[in-house]
Amino acid sequence: MDVDLIFKVGAIGIVVAVFNQILAKTGRDEQAMFVTLAGVIVVMALIISMMNDLFMEVKSVFKLY
Repeated sequence: MDVDLIFKVGAIGIVVAVFNQILAKTGRDEQAMFVTLAGVIVVMALIISMMNDLFMEVKSVFKLY
């Protein structure tokens, strides 16, 4: 597992939290919710791609020749 992925997820989380707080303080709660939702979708896309790589690796290990 790459430590780089952990840093990416952490950075996305920090940026989303900052934007969420700024938008919430200015009264734009709907935009804050959309920013949070977009952050979750981006992180899920990263995780799904890593899970796909994991399943392909497991498949190649147990493949019969």
